[in-house]
Amino acid sequence: MTTRTGRPSTIGRRHFLRHYLEMIAAMFVGMAVFGIAVQGLLALAGLEPPGSAEWGSLEMAAEMSAGMVIWMRYRGHGWASSLEMTGAMFAPLAVLFPLLWLGVVSEGSLMLLEHLVMLPAMFLLMLRRRAEYGSAAHV
Repeated sequence: MTTRTGRPSTIGRRHFLRHYLEMIAAMFVGMAVFGIAVQGLLALAGLEPPGSAEWGSLEMAAEMSAGMVIWMRYRGHGWASSLEMTGAMFAPLAVLFPLLWLGVVSEGSLMLLEHLVMLPAMFLLMLRRRAEYGSAAHV
C-alpha cells in the first residue's frame, strides 16, 4: 500500500516489518528442526559431522533457508522470491570463506559475520520487492 505521495503506508510498513520478523523466526525454527534432523541422520549412519567452520556455516545457512522457504511458500510467495532469499543466506559465504582461508577472519567469528551480512542482505532484497513484502496478500 502506498499513500498519494507514493510512499509506503504505515500499514504497508507494518506488513513489511512483520514479514521480515516472521522470516527470521522461520529461519531459527528451521535451524533447530533441520539441525536435529541432520544430526540424527548422521548419528543413525554412524557418521560424525565434519568439524570445519565451513561445514557449520553451510549447514546453518541450508537449515535456515529451508525453514524460511517453507514459510515463504506457505505465505504465498513464489519460487523466485524464495530462491532469491536463499541466495542471501549463502552469498556472504562467497566473501567470508576466502577471508577465512587467508586468515583475515577467524573460525570463531565466521557465523557471527555471516549473520551480520545475511540479515541486511535479506532486508535489501525485501526492499527490492517492497510491494510484495509490504502487501497484506502475503500475511
